[in-house]
Amino acid sequence: MASLSLLRRARVHAPWSAAAWRDTAFAASGVPLQFGAWVIIGAPWTVWEPWDVLPLLAPLVVVILAHPFAAAQRERCWAMLGLHVAPPGERPGRLRMDGLWRSLAYHLIAGPVVGCAALLVLAAWAGGAALAGITAYAWTLPQIGPYGQCALTAAGVLLLIAAPWTAMAVRRLDTRAIGLLLGPDRAKELERRVEDLAEKRAGAVDAADIERRRIERDLHDGAQQRLVALAMNLGLARETLTGVPDEAMQVIVEAHEEAKEALTEMRDLIRGLHPAVLEDRGLDAALSGIAARVPLPVRLRVDVPRRASSTVEAVAYFVVSESLANVVKHARASAVEIDVARRGDVLRVTVADDGVGGADPARGSGLAGLGRRVRSVDGTFRIVSPEGGPTTVTVELPCAL
Repeated sequence: MASLSLLRRARVHAPWSAAAWRDTAFAASGVPLQFGAWVIIGAPWTVWEPWDVLPLLAPLVVVILAHPFAAAQRERCWAMLGLHVAPPGERPGRLRMDGLWRSLAYHLIAGPVVGCAALLVLAAWAGGAALAGITAYAWTLPQIGPYGQCALTAAGVLLLIAAPWTAMAVRRLDTRAIGLLLGPDRAKELERRVEDLAEKRAGAVDAADIERRRIERDLHDGAQQRLVALAMNLGLARETLTGVPDEAMQVIVEAHEEAKEALTEMRDLIRGLHPAVLEDRGLDAALSGIAARVPLPVRLRVDVPRRASSTVEAVAYFVVSESLANVVKHARASAVEIDVARRGDVLRVTVADDGVGGADPARGSGLAGLGRRVRSVDGTFRIVSPEGGPTTVTVELPCAL
């Protein structure tokens, strides 16, 4: 297999192959541009006079032409290799120094080095052809005997064999240098990509919160009102109807109880989607409501002088709600303390209980989902719950916006 692969590569890079001529043409086409900057800098010195300012202006010309030269190099990659090199992410009409310095580094350092290598490729082709065909004009060199002709011919053949491989190496070196120095800065591209993803994630979180609020309003104004009306009618029928068979009355009573249970579940569902009191009156009122429903003594302290965004408030609300649900179900605690405070651009939520501890997000107690919800707004989630207790859940939410 190795020998077959070597033969295949040798055939692809044979002196008569299309790849060899493509790589050679690409290398040769870059020479004028790669030496252009030094030609501009050096040419005025050939006619320099003591009063001449052209040598002093030449570097400024190179700086002005740096971006057009870079664009020409990128276009050369696309035209000859089909390789797209995106330009640096610069604002239109502005010259960003990082892109300028990288462009100058190519035109003054990397480009001339590649240009010299390209000249070696051309010399290998020309020298190889001249030496391989020396027998055609050996009569003009009588001092070279038959053995010398054979040696020179063999050297020419070796040069012709090596030229395509050298051209390939120059092509790879040039495209890599163009990509690194004339293309986008990879570090800055990653930064922009991370910022873009963060904005998209924030937009998705906000959109999900808006959709939850819409569903909450639809359920509150639609299905819940119908259930209220149904429960009232069944209750009225249960209290006022007389002379109804016991079987029919039993059906009415059961339907009334089912309607009340459905109404309770509907209210819990609406409250879980997005409590209306949170949007209308803020965290203090919303958290007071859920604390009042917990069958444990709850000490609540809310110090939020300025309201955060609705998304952040919703996350804080659900942190407290889910934490209290876990305390009731698993902690066997006798008291809970909740502290919510905003300090600058950070909203800090702490829920502590005196239960048995041992809470672990990996056990599926809802803490893992709570952590994901907190991280969706770039918050931090930390739980300390040793065996025997106590358990403390601490969440910090950024609320600069």
